[in-house]
Amino acid sequence: MTRQSRQSTRAARDKQAARDTPKRQKGKGRAGVALLIITGGSALLVLCMAFSVTRGSITIPLSSVLDAFLRFDGSNTHHVIITQLRLPRVIASALVGAAFAVAGAIMQGITRNPLADSGLMGLNAGAGLALALCFAFFPQVSYLQIIIFSFVGAALGAGLVNGVASLRRGGATPMRLVLAGAAVSALLVALSQGITLYFKVVRSITFWTLGGVAGCDWEQLAIVAPLIGAALLGALALSRFVSILSLGDEVARGLGVNTMLVGVLCSVVVLLLAGTAVAVVGAVSFVGLIVPHLARFLVGVDYRWIIPSSAVLGALLVVLADLGARTLAPPFEAPIGAIIALIGVPFFLHLARRQRRAQ
Repeated sequence: MTRQSRQSTRAARDKQAARDTPKRQKGKGRAGVALLIITGGSALLVLCMAFSVTRGSITIPLSSVLDAFLRFDGSNTHHVIITQLRLPRVIASALVGAAFAVAGAIMQGITRNPLADSGLMGLNAGAGLALALCFAFFPQVSYLQIIIFSFVGAALGAGLVNGVASLRRGGATPMRLVLAGAAVSALLVALSQGITLYFKVVRSITFWTLGGVAGCDWEQLAIVAPLIGAALLGALALSRFVSILSLGDEVARGLGVNTMLVGVLCSVVVLLLAGTAVAVVGAVSFVGLIVPHLARFLVGVDYRWIIPSSAVLGALLVVLADLGARTLAPPFEAPIGAIIALIGVPFFLHLARRQRRAQ
């Protein structure tokens, strides 16, 4: 190699390094933002959970909350309310928010559909139908069996939506998936309501229809928390592959990724997260739509940061929504789903409009 060619090669490397430096700095900056969101958001989440425990139809001083942990007294009404009623529902709110948000992030990543959400894609409606059938025909089932019914229903709903959206030539485009999701969800909700009225199980199913965590207790948390925790760890383990799949199947296969296996594993994680969350809180939509978009805006397109950031932000959103549900008009409670929908519906319309312009 001549001296001139060596100089030109070195100059080309220097130019490439100069082009790559801003990208690396930007990546480091986004990683710093992600770490700030995860750590700062987690601290804020703990503070919000502590504050939420003190608010409701009865306002309890924060000192009583600390006293309930350090020196619990079963004869103290405040201590009983804190430990047996409010603390389980606050923890359930955080778990459900993280589950819905991470499920939505994975769905958006593997389908490359910015409108993907467990509520919009038929998972919630399918789980609701399964719960209606469960209460109508198997009223004595355990809570774990209710969760299993919810998984099966969520899988049924998602399968129907994808099947209907894939019928026309061109496959399941993002807008077709949303339209199919709206149609299938409406059908499944109508079937759920019909079963509920015919078999007179309105009281049993109303809680899941409206959405809320008021009925969650420690016994249910003992079942739900390990399932959601395991699914969140699975999502973190798959986050690198979700980033690759978000670039397209051909790119992923070119990089040596088994797209079918990763797709199946991601679907199992999504069903586990969404099915468990619906069994706890009921028909709550838009958490998995709003939060991943916010996380992606803040931390970039790397799902190794999007997924943990979505978990923290989703937990924070649902904890605050539950706090609002209890404090808007005490002693009555507003449905969590309605409160989140006040934010989610305008956000969805904005995304749908932008997606239509892009096509």
